[in-house]
This record gives sequence, C-alpha cells and structure tokens, in this order.
Amino acid sequence: MPLNAPEDLSRIIETLYRCESGRILATLVGLLGDLDLAEEAMHEAFATALDRWPHDGIPEKPRPWLISAARFKAIDGIRRRTRFDGVEKDLALHLEAQMNEARINEASQEEEIEDDRLRLIFTCCHPALPPEGQIALTLREVCGLPTEEIARAFLVTPATLAQRIVRAKAVIRDKAIPYQVPLSQELSARLGAVLQVVYLVFNAGYSAVATGAELSREAIRLGRLLVDLLPEPEVMGLLGLMLLQESRRVARSSAEGELILLEQQDRLLWNRDQIAEGISLTANALASRRFGTYTLQAAIAAVHAEATSTASTDWRQITLLYDGLLRIHPSPVVELNRAVAVAMCEGPEQGLRLIDGLLAREELANYHLAHSARADLCRRLGRLSEARASYERALALAGQEPERRFLAGRLQELI
Repeated sequence: MPLNAPEDLSRIIETLYRCESGRILATLVGLLGDLDLAEEAMHEAFATALDRWPHDGIPEKPRPWLISAARFKAIDGIRRRTRFDGVEKDLALHLEAQMNEARINEASQEEEIEDDRLRLIFTCCHPALPPEGQIALTLREVCGLPTEEIARAFLVTPATLAQRIVRAKAVIRDKAIPYQVPLSQELSARLGAVLQVVYLVFNAGYSAVATGAELSREAIRLGRLLVDLLPEPEVMGLLGLMLLQESRRVARSSAEGELILLEQQDRLLWNRDQIAEGISLTANALASRRFGTYTLQAAIAAVHAEATSTASTDWRQITLLYDGLLRIHPSPVVELNRAVAVAMCEGPEQGLRLIDGLLAREELANYHLAHSARADLCRRLGRLSEARASYERALALAGQEPERRFLAGRLQELI
C-alpha cells in the first residue's frame, strides 16, 4: 500500500491498534496463557510494524502479520530470560511448532480469534476479581481502550485506573485463573457476571450524555460478540436493551448538553435501525420463555420505542412487565420505576403513594431519582411546596452536572 507521508503510516497503525488490538491480544493470550507476556509481545509487534512497514509496505493482511510477529517476539523474549524454567521451555517449543505448521485457512482463523476473545472476556470478568477490576480490565484488554480514556469515563485518575488493572492481573496470575469459557454446568452462573460488566460499561457511557458514546459503542460491540458466540436469551435481551436505549441518544440532550426527558424528546430523532434490531432481539429472547432481567427491561424499552408519544404509550403493559421484573429481581429501584408507570396509567396520586412508601423504608433515601420522581408527581398534583422540597433534596444528591442543571431549572419554575 503506497504511503504519502510518515503521518499516514502512524495514523494507519494507530487505527489498527484501536480496532484490532483486542482481537490480537486475545489470540496471543490464548497462545501464551499469560496476559503480561501477551501484551508485551503485542506492543513489540506494533513497534516492529512502525519500523518495517515504511520500507516493506503494509502487508495485505495486517492482523495475521502482527500476530505472527508477536509470536516471534514472545519466543525471543522467553529465550532471553536468564532463569529459564521447564514450563517456559515447553511454551517456547510449542510456539515454535505452531510457527512451522501450515497456514490455517482464514475462516477457521477468524473462528479461533473470536473464541479467544470470548475466553478473554470470561477471564476479565471472573468472580474472583473485584467489580471495578473486572470493568477496567475488560475495557483495557478486550476493547483496547486507552487507560486515560477509561479513567476519564469513570471519573478516576489514570493512576487509580492503572492500579485497578494491575491488581486484577495479579489476581488472575496468583489464583491461576484459566483462559477459558466455563464448562456448561458453570456457564449460567459466570455468564451473569459478564453481562453485568457489559451493561455497567454501557450505562457509564449512556449516563455521560455528551461524552459517553464511545463507551456505549464498545459495550454494544461486546454484546454483538457475545450474541454471535453465545446466543442465549439473556445475551440477546441485553443487546436488545442496549440498542433500544442507545437509539434515543441524540434526542436525550439539547445542542447545549441540557437533558431532555422522555416525554419531551423528538421521537423522529430516535434511531429506527437500532430500534428494529433491538425489538427483534427482544422478541427472540421472549419467545424462548427462558428470559431474565435484561430481556424484561428490553421489553419495557421496546414498548416505549413502539409508542408515538408519552400519551399513547401502553403504560399498563409496562406496569405488568415491571411486575414480572420484580418477581425475578426484586429491588427498590425497580419498584420506583414501576411506581412511575402506575402514576402514568392510574394517576399521580397512586404513584405518589407508592413512592412515599418506598422512601419511608429509607432504602432510596439517598437516591436522587426517587426524590426527583416524587417532586414531579407533587408538581402535577399542585402540591408545590412539597415539590420544591423534593427537587431541593434531589439536587443535593445528584452527581451529574446535566442532571443538576435540569433540577435547578425545575426549581426555578416553581418560584
């Protein structure tokens, strides 16, 4: 491939790293069985590309080239080690044997690479790792996102994020966690942790209205990968849920970054392709009759997506779906959402009664959305002093600046 300037090559390699490093690393981890060794070999392979490609040209298939170069680097690195134990000798011999094998056809190689990525996802989300370590490691090693970018999204310093990654790697090494998808009898229990991490990543991006698109895209990309490799109902349900929520991204905020509530959004701005795909996935998951929380949440999002306005939304169906969600996953947040749906179909008095009952239990005492929902219902009922007090409480608890501006605006309207 002809290059017009050194900057062209740098840009191409940077794009390759961003798009392919997760897949390349997964393959190398599968070969080497060591995350640190695989990372080191991959970085050396990219450095070699920077050195050689200006003279040799960019190979027709850059990813296999980089994997092959990383294998050579790993063998060289193992040989250089002064304390050369038996295990490492075996590994070096194994890698050399692989290098001498006939080329694997492209189709099976693609399949192996995707299997490697799945193994890496399950390793990064192993229950022995703390949740914050699971997220950091998944985004860094599976998605290939820079440490600084992940740190910025989770509002921590790069040093803190790097420490989480180091600790997570240490757990994998010290506990000798294998790079493999769990056996079928363990898969259900382990799959839950993987889906939870993917959804946490998505929500981190979705909550950051102005800056979170990249994280949400990564979560959706992981969701697609999981559906391709493990087409279980809940995996389809999670991908459907993320697509349906993401379809509203453009309509959720103004050009100035101000929040726009669901009832005021311009539904013509919703992404119809994402809605169609999300609804199709959700329908398939529901048809299995083996669905769980993600599928039910996706079904609720689908009811919203199919309505042309808040007034025409089937709130009774949404309430029934929340009833189902409460049966399999009881939580005060689900109760709060159900109370809002009840308010929409039975009137604000009914919804307010449920929310007051929830707040009396104090489980949501510090949850700003509970106070915000109460304030909104009080406003609709004309109980303005109560509405003002609840908005003030919500404002005191809200952490995101767009939410704070929205609540401050609502308070201003009541003065």
